Amino acid sequence: MVETNPVTTANLTDAGDIVAVLKNRIVDHSLPLWSGAGWNRTTGGFVDRLDPEGRADLAAPRRVLVQARQIHCFAVAAQIGWYPEGRQIALKGLEYLLTKAKSPDGQPGFVHTLSPDGRVLHPLRDSYDHAFVMLALASVYALDRDAQVRAEIDALLSFLDHRLRSPHGGFLEGWPASMPRRQNPQMHLFEAMIAAFDATHEAAFQNRAGEFFALFLANLYDKQTNVLGEYFEEDWSRIEPVCVEPGHQAEWVWLLRGFERITGCPTGRHRAALLASALRYRDEATQCLTDEGDAAGNIRRHSRRLWPQTEIAKAWIAQAEAGETGAAEQARAALARLERHYLRHPVAGGWYDQFDRDGRSLVATIPASSFYHVLGAVAEAERVLG
Repeated sequence: MVETNPVTTANLTDAGDIVAVLKNRIVDHSLPLWSGAGWNRTTGGFVDRLDPEGRADLAAPRRVLVQARQIHCFAVAAQIGWYPEGRQIALKGLEYLLTKAKSPDGQPGFVHTLSPDGRVLHPLRDSYDHAFVMLALASVYALDRDAQVRAEIDALLSFLDHRLRSPHGGFLEGWPASMPRRQNPQMHLFEAMIAAFDATHEAAFQNRAGEFFALFLANLYDKQTNVLGEYFEEDWSRIEPVCVEPGHQAEWVWLLRGFERITGCPTGRHRAALLASALRYRDEATQCLTDEGDAAGNIRRHSRRLWPQTEIAKAWIAQAEAGETGAAEQARAALARLERHYLRHPVAGGWYDQFDRDGRSLVATIPASSFYHVLGAVAEAERVLG
């Protein structure tokens, strides 16, 4: 597949109603697709991907992060009133996750991958996975404030603190630990703690989020170059040459706004710097974010995945919420690019995951993992932009 209809100023005239267009697409197509074909009625659990015709790939391993992301998506969709049946789907997904992935080998924590029939394929306890399990638990807890779900949150926090906390700050890559250290698990644990505060309104989660903000300021963000590094040594010293993922720069803009919302701590200067830096890595033809650059602002990988486009939209939405002039229009334009380039898939409710610099699709399947990004961007757009 090669992209058609590149975005121009002329064809962005429908950007004003893009939020409604995307909401309707998610409600009418994506949520039914991923609760139907995306759920294995025989074995239980969410499937990892669909084939190009929208059929479940029943042979694909089950990544725990995908189970957690889908639980989060359906819980959020229920909470905001888009999909009331999402509550039961989220609870069903959580039951599967806890039954199959939590301590199946007698050790604490959640395993990394399962076979299609629910057996353990990889027993690694991965910090990135656990960030999304925490996010899923927080989202489900926000629905009913169930005491058992809260107990699972506390158990997961205990595992993080006792098995994964690093003496150098933040959390290890996993158990067993590995190198290099990455900012990505720290970023999503930051997100999870913000979500946990929103669900519980407990100051302890503000404090935990504050630890990640401090790590961001001290180690992850380089104030000389205004870029967020991706890979680090054990003591958080940067690994050269610095790898920059523009999508993560944008994602931190949104997260910093969330941290400011729950704590009152000003983050505007860092948000503006990260956003300006992320925008240096745009594809000339489409204005979509590319996948990777260097600290000087040069593009190193011209391919462009779906998820950075949702995150640049969320970054502009965060700036709009903060009152930045012109940010709302930029957010709608980013959402229009997302819709035009990635969401016009033959399978209603599906998406294209990645293109090369010439607009050729690089991923034949429809990965479930992207739903978290798409739903999150559109939900934020409706909340802030209306």
